Amino acid sequence: MISVDDALAQVLQLAPTPAAEQVPLEKALGRALLEPAISRMTQPPFPASAMDGYAIRQDEAAGALVVIGESAAGHPFTGVCRPGTAVRISTGAVVPPGYDRVVMQENVTRNGDTITMTDLSGGDNIRPAGDDFHAGDHLAPHRRLGPADLALLAAMNVPVVTVARRPRVAIVAGGDELTRPGTMPAPGQIISSNDLAIAALARQAGALPTILPLARDTGDSLRAGFEAAADADLLVTIGGASVGDHDLIGAVAAEMGLHCVFHKVAMRPGKPLLAGHIRRTPMIGLPGNPVSAIVCGLLFVEPLIHAMQGLSGVRTLSKARLGCDLGPEGNRQHYLRASLADGADLPVIHPFASQDSARLSIMAQADALLVRPAEDPARNVGDIVNFIPLPR
Repeated sequence: MISVDDALAQVLQLAPTPAAEQVPLEKALGRALLEPAISRMTQPPFPASAMDGYAIRQDEAAGALVVIGESAAGHPFTGVCRPGTAVRISTGAVVPPGYDRVVMQENVTRNGDTITMTDLSGGDNIRPAGDDFHAGDHLAPHRRLGPADLALLAAMNVPVVTVARRPRVAIVAGGDELTRPGTMPAPGQIISSNDLAIAALARQAGALPTILPLARDTGDSLRAGFEAAADADLLVTIGGASVGDHDLIGAVAAEMGLHCVFHKVAMRPGKPLLAGHIRRTPMIGLPGNPVSAIVCGLLFVEPLIHAMQGLSGVRTLSKARLGCDLGPEGNRQHYLRASLADGADLPVIHPFASQDSARLSIMAQADALLVRPAEDPARNVGDIVNFIPLPR
């Protein structure tokens, strides 16, 4: 068995160089930016008023001024800015050349076309050209684009961005005991849930998952599943990676050219994890127990998909205070399903009493995975521990 850290490092090395494609900005939400996006604009492109009021000369603020026109958003004042004058101005409008201050309208008394200032406190209320960004500035790559990023790119006048192509992930769940949701299980059968969970996880990570037909516990069925995944960028198998008489994934994959980088990790749940590549296609073999599959999916499949898009595959752990005493840990790194509650300084984490890797109901209730290193000593209430937030 290898450690979780060593296993993750080897999984991330399986990631090929991300493939680039260009997409219009309106379709870029959630995509991984692969190349810098260069601004074509300076924002604001002119000195702009920060509020509704009057544009004036600072050295004339104490006297009465004559209003000679208006500068509205999208409609600049085009007249001549003579001494002793002011221009009515709206938020975002061009501050006419020659004026160096905007007085907010609440601090002005107006009588016909004449204004006097009632309060001269505060700044100049002018946003200088380029206050936000300049032409030639760039949005750095290797980030997933969110709504604020799209707004920034639009303001930069960038209509198309270069992003990583979404990895195509083929998912093969195996086992004679499995049947699809909505069918009536035969005696000894259960509903297949792992492939749906891993497909959802892959989609959240930015991939395009495909759930392939359930593989049966025969070499021919598994080979057919592997062949169906030949065009995928990543193959994920579920079940059949352990050491039972019907666990055939490793043997069949080896027949088809698997180069295995590791099999078995010092973790619980999830010990039977397998990783390698077949004909240059990365492969991860997940355990069949539902919680084991999801935990390994979060720890290894998700980071690999991120790395395939040029994103960081290293997960940042969060801190919490332990809400109960825990005994010493064994020789494998343990990921305990847990709930989170508000605390005085850090969240308070409570692991569930049952950690059976077949209990999906507890996984669905959990807010986090409490991470306990191998051989971790006994812990007391209030100790600071690490956890992984679970996606919702």
